[in-house]
Amino acid sequence: MKLVTYLMFSGQAEEAFNFYAQCLGGKITMLSRYGDAPGSEDLSPEGQQQVMHVRLEVGDQTLMASDNHPSMPYEGIRGCQVAIQTQTAAETERFFNALKDGGDVRMEVGATFWSECFGMLTDKFGVEWMVNCEKNPSAA
Repeated sequence: MKLVTYLMFSGQAEEAFNFYAQCLGGKITMLSRYGDAPGSEDLSPEGQQQVMHVRLEVGDQTLMASDNHPSMPYEGIRGCQVAIQTQTAAETERFFNALKDGGDVRMEVGATFWSECFGMLTDKFGVEWMVNCEKNPSAA
């Protein structure tokens, strides 16, 4: 079994995932649009171009998303955060600094009582992120 985070956007999924691919060093391995689906003829040209499904692969990890279906109200991304667990503080800082471009820092990256390096931010697409590098358990 593999748990996968799935995000919903309001017309920004493609832009967001191109940004995440750049920030995280991943690759978009699948992208389909609502206009590719049977029965999409009734959608506006803009609705047909929105992303029905996108998949980003980062190493052996997967992040997926879509734009909210044009016929449904969009309620935003609420009540969750995407967490990245890194191996080093330098890696934590690199991901954090890339993701914060155009976003809002909620907790600047730095050492905490539980972590060698931790930070929280909301990116420019409204997705909340936590980036964490745990303290070395053998050093305790």
